[in-house]
Amino acid sequence: MAAAKHILCTGGAGYIGSHTVVQLIENGFKVSILDNHVNSNPKVLDRIQELSGTRPALFNFDMGNAEDINKLFAENSFDGVIHFAGLKAVGESVAKPIWYYENNIVGTLNILKAMANSTCKAIVFSSSATVYQPCEEPIDEGKPTGCSNPYGWTKYMIEQILQDAAKADPTLAVSLLRYFNPVGAHASGRIGESPNAAPNNLMPFVQQVAVGRREVVNVFGNDYNTVDGTGVRDYIHVDDLAAGHICALKKIFELKTGVIVHNLGSGTGYSVLQMVAAMEEAAGKKIPMKIGDRRPGDLATVIANAAKAKADFGWETKRNLQDMCNSAWKWQSENPYGFEEKPE
Repeated sequence: MAAAKHILCTGGAGYIGSHTVVQLIENGFKVSILDNHVNSNPKVLDRIQELSGTRPALFNFDMGNAEDINKLFAENSFDGVIHFAGLKAVGESVAKPIWYYENNIVGTLNILKAMANSTCKAIVFSSSATVYQPCEEPIDEGKPTGCSNPYGWTKYMIEQILQDAAKADPTLAVSLLRYFNPVGAHASGRIGESPNAAPNNLMPFVQQVAVGRREVVNVFGNDYNTVDGTGVRDYIHVDDLAAGHICALKKIFELKTGVIVHNLGSGTGYSVLQMVAAMEEAAGKKIPMKIGDRRPGDLATVIANAAKAKADFGWETKRNLQDMCNSAWKWQSENPYGFEEKPE
């Protein structure tokens, strides 16, 4: 029997990373995590062990430290990398662009250089739908790319770096996964989204209002040309997203060379009001909302065309809107302050 393939998950203690780590272990992979806990919690490791029966090795340092990264790859035999690690708040990236470019791009370059000096020749990159130019039609992988903020540009630039690296090295296999809007939590309610700072996205904010941590959900605009006037987005359950990483990883192990690009989204759009209503149903309570003005640059509708992932490696979403909200509520209600104790 062949030895289990050893996968390094950078940012593996984070929201999407932790759910993927659990599924990697369930699929027979050996997993190690590189995470500096800037936007994650060390207690996640206990929960991963509880859910999977295995405690992954944790390397608690920064991917920006080339010396540490080189040592990590020299001392461990990794078969593949799933690269989640990176700063990810759009507003913060506008305020601190140099920090974002340095952290996200230099960290990735350090990992690629260390991989080049090792036998590890497969990398799945956690990219984003923010690499696409504004578009209100269903977005397939052929739509024009180009970004409007430094966070998006770091994803775009890393995609370009990975494509160039694969072109120069025919032994390198790369998967670029462009996420839409991950929501929900593990069905057990033991791991979920727990931002260390104020949430940047709609659903963690709605959850925190539902559980009483915040007062009101601000809705930015209700005069769009949508089903109810509020913005429509493509939401994907985090466990479906994690499953997409496993499919992509297996595919590049099979291909052994080149670059594959896939959207990971549901292909279905839900409005802000529909999301809040589904969370109200999950929580069994009303969630206060305040309608405000549109935000500049926001589109009425952004949804994925994810047909390519289904065609190339048989992936499609399995969980619906209520599954997303029920799991999110189980997580949030049982862990109102995430992995932290409630402040006195």
